[in-house]
Amino acid sequence: MSSSIDDPGHGHSPAAWTAVVIMLVAVTLGTIFYWFDLPILVWASAGLLVVGLIVGWALAKAGYGVNGSKYTPKAH
Repeated sequence: MSSSIDDPGHGHSPAAWTAVVIMLVAVTLGTIFYWFDLPILVWASAGLLVVGLIVGWALAKAGYGVNGSKYTPKAH
């Protein structure tokens, strides 16, 4: 099927990938720490989750987002 609408990118950018990887690590660690009943580290993982969000936002503002000046889309 072909469409006349351009692909918006779906977040395939360095900003998105970096944010998602940081947040996946945070959720994974938080789950492990919860399993071993380490509440301080669970909260630290929650903080890392917020850091991932902030890093993604900052990279997007710095031009590494989908429509950023430093991002060049790659052909699929």
